[in-house]
Amino acid sequence: MDLTGKLLAAMPGMQDPRFDRALILICSHSADGAMGLIVNHSMPDVPFASLLDQLGIAGAQGIHLDVHYGGPVEQGRGFILHQNDFGGEAASLDIAGGFQLSATLDVLELLAKGAGPKPALLALGYAGWGPSQLEAEIAENAWLTLDGIPEIVFAAKAQEKWGAALRHAGINPLALSGAAGRA
Repeated sequence: MDLTGKLLAAMPGMQDPRFDRALILICSHSADGAMGLIVNHSMPDVPFASLLDQLGIAGAQGIHLDVHYGGPVEQGRGFILHQNDFGGEAASLDIAGGFQLSATLDVLELLAKGAGPKPALLALGYAGWGPSQLEAEIAENAWLTLDGIPEIVFAAKAQEKWGAALRHAGINPLALSGAAGRA
């Protein structure tokens, strides 16, 4: 099973508070493990302009971009998730479903000037799983897999994405149970 380009919605019984009601876009999935970005946990205490100042990037006057908590791994590392129609970035990773992931300063500099990819999501850190770890968590009912929908991933209100993704799949978030079972 390859979940690249899919969304993971944390189930109500999620034991790890870092992933409570998390919605994660899987950017890479193979026999070696998986990597994804949490797309619905914004970091309001980390303004985009302040982040650019720390990196020595000028030109962010009037440009607003929410910074997201991408996950607990390498939180000092930034990722820009955008649609694959931006082009021109050889170092970007193409992701199934029309997404692309960039991690270079060039894209941040373009965003600061208002010339970067639109829509775009900036995340610090990522979520990672070792070989077979994600599959085991799915089997234990920790995650629900959903289609990666750009309109949901790039929606303006981070706190509404989890419910919107579930509703898009025809699932009432209030009807979910954290208990797993076998028929």
